[in-house]
Amino acid sequence: MARKRQSRVFFPWERKRGVLGFVGRARARLVLGLLAVVTVIVLVRRREEHLAAVRATRAAITTTTVAVAAYRADHGGRCPERLGELVAGGYERDVPIDAWGRQLRVDCPSRRDPAGFAVTSDGPDGEPGGLDRVE
Repeated sequence: MARKRQSRVFFPWERKRGVLGFVGRARARLVLGLLAVVTVIVLVRRREEHLAAVRATRAAITTTTVAVAAYRADHGGRCPERLGELVAGGYERDVPIDAWGRQLRVDCPSRRDPAGFAVTSDGPDGEPGGLDRVE
């Protein structure tokens, strides 16, 4: 009597693919792993660049605050009308700008201190008073 051959149903993950199948899967895992590492590096770098820009803007705000305070002391408590007056008076070398290339804002009187002033930046989006402003 002749033996009947039994057929089996294989799912794709059950087949033995040999050495070439293993190499293909390993290569795909390697490519996905490298892609994940590159993505993490890009995200971390972008975040660090943003934080560096905020730190540079805060440094510019600090020097401008000192310059405006000196201007007010020399001019009887009057605030400068525009930032160019700080340059003309010798309090600053250049018109102060933030890390995104926009001029800083001097609010006199400020919202928090009616007798004082506030120096702020509009932040990366450039919207006056936006949520990402730097103070």
